[in-house]
Amino acid sequence: MKTIFLSITILLSSLILKAQDNVTDYDSEAAITTTITVTVPVKSNDGTVIFGLFTEENFLQAPVVGLESEIVDGKATATFEDVAAGTYAITLFHDKNGNKQMDFETNGMPIEMYGVSNNVMSMGPPQWKDAKFEVNGEPINLEIIM
Repeated sequence: MKTIFLSITILLSSLILKAQDNVTDYDSEAAITTTITVTVPVKSNDGTVIFGLFTEENFLQAPVVGLESEIVDGKATATFEDVAAGTYAITLFHDKNGNKQMDFETNGMPIEMYGVSNNVMSMGPPQWKDAKFEVNGEPINLEIIM
């Protein structure tokens, strides 16, 4: 009985130690981060521009990171820092009335101007496949048009 208990203890200990090794490997890969700087021209200095950084899993839902920028001289700029390598998309909108949400007509059409990475403009909501871009550790500068 002691032999079985000892064997199980050794097996579980080795699995836990191996799991710790995997976490360390993952952390070293995740340590490669960069910045994404987004600039957007805006026709009015009223309000702010709200930016969202998304992965495919949360696209057009809750962003991984959300930022807000004042409009200065017809431009708003936001910088996402410490972004891990991967595939992302960015959406933004001009929050003229300061309510921190995109406003829509009763028919579902947006009232406020918006933009998407890769400057995709299509009928209906933006699609992940059109808006996605790769982050590989190099700093990225994007200009998104509303």
